[in-house]
Amino acid sequence: MKKILVIDDLPENVFMLQDRLEHEGYEVLTAYDGKTGIEKAIGELPDLILLDVMMPGMNGIEVCKTMVSNSSTSNIPIILVTAKSGAEDTKEGLEAGAFDYIKKPFNRIELLARVNSALKLSEAQKQILDSEQRNTFIATVVTTNHKIKQPLTLLSLSSAAIKRELGKEEVSREAIFKRLGYIDTAIKEINDILNQLNAMKKPVFSDYVKNIRMVEMDQQTEETKSD
Repeated sequence: MKKILVIDDLPENVFMLQDRLEHEGYEVLTAYDGKTGIEKAIGELPDLILLDVMMPGMNGIEVCKTMVSNSSTSNIPIILVTAKSGAEDTKEGLEAGAFDYIKKPFNRIELLARVNSALKLSEAQKQILDSEQRNTFIATVVTTNHKIKQPLTLLSLSSAAIKRELGKEEVSREAIFKRLGYIDTAIKEINDILNQLNAMKKPVFSDYVKNIRMVEMDQQTEETKSD
């Protein structure tokens, strides 16, 4: 069931929207001022927000800007509900980050059409985000496997060489310390790789094989240094 948050300071407007939306099968959350609306949006993460513009204290435009700038609520589509119908008012709302505008008084068909349109956008955005996250995860696994394989091989070979040396009647301390140096080098390389992955903010990808991509770690390192 899709969840819609209605924010309006007038109880009669909230009741009207709640009644119509619940009749269509939506779960409706309500708030009667901007601050409470923001708190509910962050806590409940609704699929859509219907936001009145003319409210005392924090108006709808301010609420919209706040939620768009918050990482928790930035992807939730917002439909502004207002009696204002001028081009400048519409422009102000859209520039604040609203998805759409509904003018009062509104009819049921228009309301539901705009609500459905916004919810379809929200669902599409979620699917895109999920796909990007999956691709990023796969690319990171591939990158880690590719980058760490060489130092791991060096660790394995060095360990085997030390065991062979220890099995001899006359153990060469020089040979053992040489292999321990290789181990230290491999450990440093692995730590550097993990630190680079951890420091990434915006992964950049490059083709690996077929449809598999890797994270471009060298470029990420340079960008991190320049910051």
